[in-house]
Amino acid sequence: MSTESAKAGLSQEAIVAQFQQLRNDQRNLANSLNTLEMDLREHKTVIETLQSADPERKCFRLIGGVLCERTVKEVLPQLVENKDFIAKTITMVTEDLSKKGSELNKFKEEHNIKIRGEHLGAEGAKGSDAGEKAEIRNVLVSN
Repeated sequence: MSTESAKAGLSQEAIVAQFQQLRNDQRNLANSLNTLEMDLREHKTVIETLQSADPERKCFRLIGGVLCERTVKEVLPQLVENKDFIAKTITMVTEDLSKKGSELNKFKEEHNIKIRGEHLGAEGAKGSDAGEKAEIRNVLVSN
């Protein structure tokens, strides 16, 4: 009987570990998406600036940690190409993020995982006193 309870405990621990791994993967994808969106904004700003500049004007581009001197007409097509690639990558990462979210929700439902404070957070926002707003922390509970 003790081996059965040990097996069940390990199984629950494995389930929790897998759930935490899925959540970490989802966070990593969200961080990557955020970084890519910042890069896209930066590329758009630089492209807008360079389009108004003289095509023969000198500009500098950082390539692999090395600052290279080029002209605007050489750099602008490369930047546009990079911007398009970043936009495509953002689309792919967004799709991966939504897939990971549905995989995470499916895993939660399959293993009946509830997170303490998940539903409490929405109800706590309706509360009136700031004193009632004690620090709420999410706690993973597996049944």
